[in-house]
Amino acid sequence: MRDSREPLAFDERPSGVSASEPLSLFVLKSLLYPTVPVLTLGAALLLWREPLEGPYFLIAVLAFIGAAEVLDAVPLGAPRAQSLALASLVDIIARWLLVIVFIWALLEIAGLAQRFNWRVLITWAVSTPILLWLSQISAPRVIHRASARRDSRRKVVICGATELGEKLAERIVAAPWLDIEVLGFFDDRVASRLPARCGTRLLGKLSDVNRYVAAHGVDTVYITLPMTRHRRVRELLQSLGDSTSSIYFVPDLTVCDLVQPRFDLVNGIPVVAVCESPFYGGRGLAKRFTDVALSSLLIVLASPVMLAVAAAIKLTSPGPVIFRQKRYGLDGKEIIVYKFRSMTVTEDGDRIYKQVTRNDARVTPVGAFIRATSLDELPQLFNVLEGSMSIVGPRPHAIAVNEQYRRLIPGYMVRHKVKPGITGWAQVNGFRGGDDIDSMRRRIELDLEYLQHWSLTLDLMIVLRTALIVWKDRHAY
Repeated sequence: MRDSREPLAFDERPSGVSASEPLSLFVLKSLLYPTVPVLTLGAALLLWREPLEGPYFLIAVLAFIGAAEVLDAVPLGAPRAQSLALASLVDIIARWLLVIVFIWALLEIAGLAQRFNWRVLITWAVSTPILLWLSQISAPRVIHRASARRDSRRKVVICGATELGEKLAERIVAAPWLDIEVLGFFDDRVASRLPARCGTRLLGKLSDVNRYVAAHGVDTVYITLPMTRHRRVRELLQSLGDSTSSIYFVPDLTVCDLVQPRFDLVNGIPVVAVCESPFYGGRGLAKRFTDVALSSLLIVLASPVMLAVAAAIKLTSPGPVIFRQKRYGLDGKEIIVYKFRSMTVTEDGDRIYKQVTRNDARVTPVGAFIRATSLDELPQLFNVLEGSMSIVGPRPHAIAVNEQYRRLIPGYMVRHKVKPGITGWAQVNGFRGGDDIDSMRRRIELDLEYLQHWSLTLDLMIVLRTALIVWKDRHAY
């Protein structure tokens, strides 16, 4: 779970520039990602001496639009560790593959897919994610060096030498491309009562802020006082009323287990999301596009296996081939989930649910095999295609299980902020079966971690890990 001391990290929104993001960096990010694929396509055309004709121009336009949407969530800046740098490259490659599949699907529909030089397209498709990754790392440093030469670093002070203020300062220092210089802290407590790092840079009391800001040309004031000190915050704002410095209040929300926190405006009223879906804007489109593309492909590839399983079920036991069961889906609304029938009893699970156990008499011989190999889950690809499920997400539980544990585990229903999945973060971490309270609590923690840290890279990793472990998973019965 998230460290409760971690500072709030709002997602960047297209409505404006964040307080910690210089205008130059915001503009660069808005233009860089969609422009690199277009320039790379032009270079590939020059390399293979192909003219920029209508079909290639169409690809350039589609690449610009697709990259602007899908790559918007990729942050600019050099990762602080080699492992993070590799993860960043994988994330960009995964997102770029979405753009490629999107473009190729449109070209196939339009009947233009055969009108291109394959050497140009392969060169373009392979080189673009590498150049995007290099641009992600190098561009902010170029801006930082240019800004340093013209001495344009923004000076900031932090009012409130709290753990939150200390974390904010650490994050700013760790991102030199932000061109922000933290001058120090203001707090009414003596230095000996402050966190070690804050005390060494104590500039004065809160009553001294206004004079210091005016004397030292401070550009921005961050207020990190606890919300319980709202009167002191109001007094501080009044004292800074004669200043031209920008003022930002950093909400002390670290007591919460935040799920996709971000800042927004509701008709001019500022609000902070403490529990929200990770799939907004371009992220939602990318997730849905991935689900449709992957489920369609898997249905085609797995159709012979599904036909064989259906025949085996029909020939060896009476009853329907497909088992339909009610589950809670997105926003806790009921959905119908499809599975190959693996038992002689097919209770719906809405009032009472008995967990399947090893050597359960209700499981048929064919059912034992398809449960052990997870082939019984294949019909859920149609759930994904119709939009009630995703390839990756929290696994749907029987309604009776939901109603039981939502009263026992705080935050249980938060997992329904996203569509349920065929596989999930909890499942690839060994929590596939078992309904005892401890394993269920850990499963919910992992589901919430998925919501907090979602990315296309994480989805790709979960799919790959699922494929690797499903054949040897001894928890399936």
